[in-house]
Order: sequence, then C-alpha cells, then structure tokens
Amino acid sequence: MIPFLDIHAINARFEKQFQHSFQQFLDSGYYILGNQVKLFEANFARFCGVKHCIGVGNGLDALRLILEGYKILGKLKENDEILVSANTYIATILAIKQAGLNPVLVEADFKTYNFDIDSLKKSISKKTKAIMPVHLYGQLSPMEEILKISKENDLLVIEDSAQAHGAKDEFGNKAGNIGDAAGFSFYPTKNLGALGDGGAVTTNDDALAEVIKKLRNYGTSTKYVNELLGFNSRLDELQAAFLNVKLPMVDTDNLQRRAIAQKYISEIKNKKITLPKYDGSENHVFHLFVVRVENRNKFMDYLDRNGIGYLIHYPIPPHKQEALYEYSHLSFPITESMHNQVVSIPISPVLSDKDVDIVISVLNKF
Repeated sequence: MIPFLDIHAINARFEKQFQHSFQQFLDSGYYILGNQVKLFEANFARFCGVKHCIGVGNGLDALRLILEGYKILGKLKENDEILVSANTYIATILAIKQAGLNPVLVEADFKTYNFDIDSLKKSISKKTKAIMPVHLYGQLSPMEEILKISKENDLLVIEDSAQAHGAKDEFGNKAGNIGDAAGFSFYPTKNLGALGDGGAVTTNDDALAEVIKKLRNYGTSTKYVNELLGFNSRLDELQAAFLNVKLPMVDTDNLQRRAIAQKYISEIKNKKITLPKYDGSENHVFHLFVVRVENRNKFMDYLDRNGIGYLIHYPIPPHKQEALYEYSHLSFPITESMHNQVVSIPISPVLSDKDVDIVISVLNKF
C-alpha cells in the first residue's frame, strides 16, 4: 500500500531536532509568544522576502485577522465585497464572512484551478474592495494580471497562501510577498507543516502588522491594556520551535515535489486521466498533485484495489455546502465539474522512486 501522504515519514527526518527543541521549550519556562515565535516570525519573513510575519493560531484566523485589521485601518468596512475563488476550500470563505464582509464567488479556470480572469473582471462592482486569490494546490494564481486589475480598480489583494509555501512568480517574488498581505496555514499536511495547528500573516504594511499583533492577543500591546476588541489567536510556542526546525528544508522539499510532478506529467499516458497544467517553473510547489477523471468512483475503486492512496480536494464546492445555503442558487459549471472529477494522488518529498514508478504504472493501466 502506498499511502496518500506519510506524515510520520516526513517528520521522522527531524525527530532528533524536535526532541532537542522540545527540551529547550521545557527548560525555557516560557510557553506563549516566546523566543521561538519571535525567531520563527523573523525566519519566515526572511523566507518570504517580506518585512513582517505575525504568527497566529491557524490559516483561517490569518485571513480573518488581515480583514479585521484592514477594517480597523479604514480600508474595509462591514458588507464590503471580497472576490474569492468559487472552488476554494471553505475556510477562505469563512474568514470573509466571519469578518462581516461579503464573499463574491468567482468561477475557476479549468486548466489552473485558479481564478478565471474574465470572470474576475466581470465580478467587480462598486462594493468590491478586495481580491483574495487562492494559490490552490500549491500553484500561484495569475498574480500579474490580478495586480493589474487591482490597481485599475483600487482594490486590496490578499493572498490565501495556505498551500503555496515557497512558490515563486516569474520575478522571483514568493507567495506571501506579492499582494498587500497573505495568510498561511501550517496544518501538519502542508509543505511547511507543524505538529499541530498554526498560521501566519505576512505583509510589508507596517500599520497592518502592528494592528494584527494586537488583534491576535486580545487587542493588547501591553499586558492588561486592551486597545482593540481582539481575539485569542497566537502561534503556539512549541509549534514555532518545530517550524523553525523544518523551515530550512522547504525549498529542497519543494524541488523534490516538482521533480515527482514532472515525472508524473511526462510518464502518465492515459487519455482517461487529465493531468494538471504545469509550465516547469517555480510557480507551483505541488502541495497536491490533482488529476481529473470523468468516472471518479470507478477510478477510486481501481486505486483501492491496487493499493494507491488518494484523497478528494474537495468533494463538495462551497456554494453547495449546507453551511453556505445562501449561495446554493448559484451556478458555477466549471467549479462543479472540477469537484465531481478531481482526485489527489500521492506526492511528498519522502515518496520513493519505486513508489512513484508504481503509481505511474497503476494509473497507466486504468
């Protein structure tokens, strides 16, 4: 059996360093917003090429706190519209709604799984104040075009970079340093994953960074002095320590993910399977390798019989979720087709050459 993702094997490479970090954490006696969080914030800001990184509780909170921060700074207000991909994971939309703003769903592009640019342009109204591109599956959204649209319409650009740690655009800018601000997740399955929940905001905006530092910690800058109606969403000190151990390997791991992806793309030859579009650049870090098949149930049964792990990202589009019933009347044919066809197959930096060859062989015989 080839598992979809062997998190234990990924983290086993760092076990001795984790144990050392844990002992340092215990010995420090400082468990909330201590030196490990400060160190990680500095390290991750440097990694992304930004001025500021603020560690928070998770990826959803990262996006919500950006929006809440912009409301405090007067750049957003209640009920403003935020353009977001119709095929994203629901967390992106939850962040917008929980901040008292209105998500406007935009149709996806069948080739890249990111925004369809024509649909994006048509979705802009007088109430639109921001675009939230989602770098889905690890591939950057078409940021050059998005930034041009945002400039023409005076819109904020807030990246959902939860799946794109280390992805670079053609100018060498990394995810998290392309828009006005970005939210990251360090959920254990991510390319940079903690051993629990975690997230971060990155930005070059000094004022936004200062507000989010307060918002994540009850709205304080000094203990027991509350300036804002804040939240409790702090990156855990121990998770920051683990992330500091893993961060230096992210670019190397992403290279391995791209190498596996390129092998899949060049050697999987089956007309029943649609492979992802990839131009060979660093704009994709293959958090997931997602194929499409028309008869998904038959394909999944076949993978089960042949011992190949898989997952579906995601089986139900957000506008068809019961939690978002107010969007149920909307129609997004491309998004709906994607959600009915997508299957994620194994890809990770610890997947062996032998296992890659087995996956290719099995898929070619479907």
